[in-house]
Amino acid sequence: MSPAGASASLSAARRRRDLDQLDRDPRVDLLVVGGGATGAGIALDAAARGLSVVLAEKHDLAFGTSRWSSKLVHGGLRYLATGQVGIARESARERHILLSRTAPHLARRLPMLLPLHSGIGRPQAAVTRAGLLAGDALRMSAGTPASLLPASRGVSRRRALDLAPGLQPAGLRGGQLSFDGQLVDDARFVVGLARTAAAHGARVLTRCAAEELHGDHALLRDRLTGSALRLRPRATVNAAGVWAQELVPQVKLLPSRGTHLVLDESAFGGLRSALTVPVPGETSRFTLVLPQQDGRVYVGLTDEPLDGPVPDVPPVPEHDVGFLLDVLGGVLADPPGRADVAGAYAGLRPLLDAGEGRSADVSRRHAVLTSPEGVVTVVGGKLTTYRRMAEDAVDAAVAGAGLGAGPCRTGRLPLVGADAPERLRRLDAPARLVSRYGTEAPAVLAEAEGRPDLLEPLAAGITAAELRWAVRHEGALDEDDLLQRRTRAALVDGDADTLKEAAREALSLPASG
Repeated sequence: MSPAGASASLSAARRRRDLDQLDRDPRVDLLVVGGGATGAGIALDAAARGLSVVLAEKHDLAFGTSRWSSKLVHGGLRYLATGQVGIARESARERHILLSRTAPHLARRLPMLLPLHSGIGRPQAAVTRAGLLAGDALRMSAGTPASLLPASRGVSRRRALDLAPGLQPAGLRGGQLSFDGQLVDDARFVVGLARTAAAHGARVLTRCAAEELHGDHALLRDRLTGSALRLRPRATVNAAGVWAQELVPQVKLLPSRGTHLVLDESAFGGLRSALTVPVPGETSRFTLVLPQQDGRVYVGLTDEPLDGPVPDVPPVPEHDVGFLLDVLGGVLADPPGRADVAGAYAGLRPLLDAGEGRSADVSRRHAVLTSPEGVVTVVGGKLTTYRRMAEDAVDAAVAGAGLGAGPCRTGRLPLVGADAPERLRRLDAPARLVSRYGTEAPAVLAEAEGRPDLLEPLAAGITAAELRWAVRHEGALDEDDLLQRRTRAALVDGDADTLKEAAREALSLPASG
């Protein structure tokens, strides 16, 4: 059992119990549709205020945009560059809360180097330096100490090559080093939000599609059994992301595709820092080279409008792959080619269509809208500011339905597994597990009691014990849940194949919870 108690554990058995209880008594204070970071954050916010909450997700937790991010917890440098100071300030505040209180076990400091090659003139370098200094000011105003995120600084050519040996040395005169936050895994973060909401009493229902939404009633469909569930919520929040307009047609979105490549770290010569590479011909767009804990490197991202219907899983166009490889080719001595790309993924940003032109120029500020029937919809925003989006959405729902609820508590509420870094370091568990499970790492190890083979890394450091934990406590219901979201093995085909037998064994365990 989780050290946080059975109340934080999600399982197939708990799901069945929750559905049975709601079938008998369909009354609930708040229905939240959408199991991404925003929806799970809303469920947590509302449950922590004492409301009865149902979170309904058509697929699985973090099925959509939330698992396709850059995994950055960032202070909004790009928004400063485009004059969106308010969004940048909000990002810096939310980054501080996440790194210091909400999820210090899932987030870490990430050094980011902007290499200064001959293609970046001194005037442009001065502009980026001014932006970094402004970012430092926002960090200080948010209360983030330099011990957590140091101040930015210029570095020499030698130091730049030490941080990123694969850089093209010709024409390199140094770099600009800054620091931001990085999530170990965005999908794991969403699972942590949902489990914390469950610990506060929220009913988390995956594979449960919303077919009708109204201000005071809703029709849900259990996609495992086909059964209908008619709920009587006092308030409803639509947090379905890029699918929000399918539930509330008055909402008009301009989805934008962001593509990332997955490469092996050997292609970069041993990165000791992330890279921020200006996109040629653009003043405020950058390609990011982001080293991951599992030995992979993510390179992203694009910003292109989506043409046509919104797919469940966005495909990666070949021209996105070529674009990102071309940007790398301008700064690396031996840039990777198409054959070096181990995987790729694309996510869709749910941007509000306000007639602002191309998707790259559309504001990332979130919006909370209420339909004539009283359904609250929240769109826009980004992963870093999920908590503020959730707070605004719950405030609107509470006010609109006249619910009795206290103020938002999530600014001080740690997620399941969270603890101070110094205490996490003293846990009797491997560092990799602590960074993914926090205080629950010893309980994950206990899944292998009497079976030391379950702790042998199978692919990308993943063990069979983790797959068992995901089934017993994290709501994983099938193989895709395990390989696509509780782990990210499916980003690389070979890794997923290696784990399939262990995934099937974990799913065959007796029901618990």
